[in-house]
Amino acid sequence: MPDKILSLKEMCATFDVTPRTLRYYEYIELLSPEKVGRSRFYGPRERARLKLILRGRRFGFTLEEIRQWLDMYKGHNDNRAQMERMVEMSTAQIDELESRKAQLQEAIDELSGLRKLTLDQLQK
Repeated sequence: MPDKILSLKEMCATFDVTPRTLRYYEYIELLSPEKVGRSRFYGPRERARLKLILRGRRFGFTLEEIRQWLDMYKGHNDNRAQMERMVEMSTAQIDELESRKAQLQEAIDELSGLRKLTLDQLQK
């Protein structure tokens, strides 16, 4: 599918997103599909950008942070500064995710203990 052009419906099915999501990303200028009348068509560039957007969302980045991330792929001259910014952003996000992970593990441990106590009481 490298050079294939996808319709809005095909794009939604391929990436498991809603038409509303794609239109919103277009509205905030993260995506720029080709338009013919009211129809939207997505080429390789837009598919690659959507992959990065979805990956960024999964990593917990804000849409503005994702915008900065996408700007790295516009072919700016100062690529080093952009890569350094990406390292900073990803380091901060990894720290945040690690913190959440610790909080989740604490909650899991606490709930598991409560569950075990309850099961023990049920078996008496």
